[in-house]
Amino acid sequence: MVRSTSLRARLMIVILVPLVLISLLAGFWRFTAARSTSELLFDRTLVALTLAIARDVVVSGGDALSPATLDLMRDTSGGGLFYHVNGPDGVFLTGYAYPPAMPIDFKAVTNVPVLFEAVYRGGAVRVARLSEMVTFDGVSGYSTVTVWQSMAAREAFALQLALRAALVMGLLIVTVGGVVWFGVNIGLRPLIELEGAIATRSPDDLSVIRRRVPVEVSGIVDILNTLFGEVSRAIVTRNRFISDAAHQMRNPVAGILSMAVAARDAPSEAERRSRSGELVEAARHASRLTQQLLSFERVRGLADKNRFQREDLTDLVRGVCRRNVARCFENGVELAFEDHAADCPVAVLADRVMLREAVQNLIDNALAHAGPENTAIEVSVAVEGAHASVTVRDFGRGLAVDQIETAFERFGQLDGGEGSGLGLAIVKETARQHGGVLAAVPVEPGASFTISLPVSGPDPEEPRM
Repeated sequence: MVRSTSLRARLMIVILVPLVLISLLAGFWRFTAARSTSELLFDRTLVALTLAIARDVVVSGGDALSPATLDLMRDTSGGGLFYHVNGPDGVFLTGYAYPPAMPIDFKAVTNVPVLFEAVYRGGAVRVARLSEMVTFDGVSGYSTVTVWQSMAAREAFALQLALRAALVMGLLIVTVGGVVWFGVNIGLRPLIELEGAIATRSPDDLSVIRRRVPVEVSGIVDILNTLFGEVSRAIVTRNRFISDAAHQMRNPVAGILSMAVAARDAPSEAERRSRSGELVEAARHASRLTQQLLSFERVRGLADKNRFQREDLTDLVRGVCRRNVARCFENGVELAFEDHAADCPVAVLADRVMLREAVQNLIDNALAHAGPENTAIEVSVAVEGAHASVTVRDFGRGLAVDQIETAFERFGQLDGGEGSGLGLAIVKETARQHGGVLAAVPVEPGASFTISLPVSGPDPEEPRM
């Protein structure tokens, strides 16, 4: 038996893999949103500080910053802030002496804070710049306030927010995984208990499983119960067949033994020849019975329909009739074959050997049980709709309606004749294995048996005309 991935592992994969993918997408979105949020917050802080410094420069005449602005600079998150202030005449007033240079392609505006990115001492920084008209000591001109901060602080802040979100999602995945694991164990417990109950059964216990199981598993249990029932019936049938076969073989074997002893102890050569002839007939009867037993078992084993082939039913039945013409003539019986489907081929899916033997058994049955008044046997093939039929009729003593069921049973004997009692049982089982039926058709005089089989569709490999 090839083992596949366990049901528990499949459920874990089906549930957790989509959850992990969604978590990764959510984490990426959270990092992007955190970066956007941090940029907005830090940019607003830079703009606020730039406006505050510009106001203090105007108020103090460029000498110093107010305590409130200095406190704001110290309380700002994300690392240190740097600033630089130029007076109206371009003279450095306060702050750091060398501010980051504005990009060449950046368009400067006045009276409005502008933001851009630059490089300061080898590191990326975010810069806020404000140029506005001021007057110091009678000198008027544009004063420029530049405030900048390292970009690393922003990235660290965004990464911190993303890591917190990832931690929450990771805990959620672990929690869901644990819940799923224990939930699956609880859900699979009925299956495990069912497996244990079946494993503890003895090989001979084919009784119905009555354990309560979930609805999802009830179908499997029903199939198992059906299988157990079929196996149980097959075993009972096989045991009954073996018992019947042993009973049927006991008398012929005992007869052969007694005839052999009589032939050995015959007082004269003529008597020995007579006893030997009876011994040969008894051995022939036993051989026929054995062959019928083997045939019955073989036809019951035709469950594999893949080995069936398309057969022309008319040719098959005609061939059986040809082989029996001489035999029927020796018994004073005329054998006739009629093809009622001459206008079209009659194709059926069948085991050629067993179907041929079924027709042979019907002819043997007519010869053996129709009685001395029978003078003819008619064999015909016909097609009606989707079914083809083979009919074997005799004109002998006939078969009463209340005798049909007995005639179809295994070892069924109606007149205590020399037959094995398996002929019609083999025909019936052969018809069933081929998807058809065997029926006894009331006729006067004689008896008529018909095998009905489904007609096979056209062979795709046959050339079309």
